[in-house]
Amino acid sequence: MTLARAGRAADSQGMKTLLSLGHGYSAQALARLLLPQGWRIIGTTRGRMELLVSAGIEPVLWPGTPLGPVLAGATHVLTSIAPGPGGDPVLASEAEALADAAPHLEWVGYLSTTGVYGDHGGGWVDEATPLTPATERGKARVQAEAAWQTLAARCGLPLHIFRLAGIYGPGRGPFEKIRGGTAQRIIKPGQVFSRIHVDDIAAVLAASIARPNPGAIYNVCDDDPAPPEDVITHAAALLGLPPPPAVPYAKADLPPMARSFYAESKRVRNDRIKHELGVRLAYPSYHEGLAAVLKAESLR
Repeated sequence: MTLARAGRAADSQGMKTLLSLGHGYSAQALARLLLPQGWRIIGTTRGRMELLVSAGIEPVLWPGTPLGPVLAGATHVLTSIAPGPGGDPVLASEAEALADAAPHLEWVGYLSTTGVYGDHGGGWVDEATPLTPATERGKARVQAEAAWQTLAARCGLPLHIFRLAGIYGPGRGPFEKIRGGTAQRIIKPGQVFSRIHVDDIAAVLAASIARPNPGAIYNVCDDDPAPPEDVITHAAALLGLPPPPAVPYAKADLPPMARSFYAESKRVRNDRIKHELGVRLAYPSYHEGLAAVLKAESLR
């Protein structure tokens, strides 16, 4: 894809163009909503450009391609890129390009995580809860949110922050491990997680795009925070299989990333996406969500 093509003005008056930075799982779900509405979507990728093309996305190699010309033709921006050791990689190289584009951008979304709240012993948190992350990943997200907010305050960037709970959906469900006999029910008394189906993430983002409120922060989660072992047990029941073996957390063989999730226990409120954005969750709990995932995976 040439820079001239990436940065060209909308082909017709009123066409919306989304620049998706790090066009991953959640952004792909949003694209499936927007493309049928006539949106033009440009997605950055580190490689495998043909995968984006096959999905109707205009690919841009990044890092490596300056994004100024691309931003000049965008009306909306979504970034799904996690912070690295040096902070947010988008801001590290593209802050001034974003500042230059701010006057004509209608909406900017930053995908963060509910990990910014830290551990609350299973208690409830909302968007006004102080940020006290317990993990290094959570701390990096707090710093990245603050950096985006600083840029927005400086140049008028219409920033919206979305704090996502644990994401699941087709291709990201527990069924393969359960079938393969590798799933475990990790037992840690008092542990609860909030989660969200990827299609509901897309619905929240689309609702925010339709009702921009620069500066807003939204928790994106379902209505039913639950112990992880309950979710695995229900998934096994959907398959007609017995529950996987129970393993005490202290004895569980977990990779560092998975173990870090168990360092925090909280229930996340989602009132704002309902009251402000009018979102009605398609999958208000893991019961509906897992059934939908199983059906979707059976149709592949």
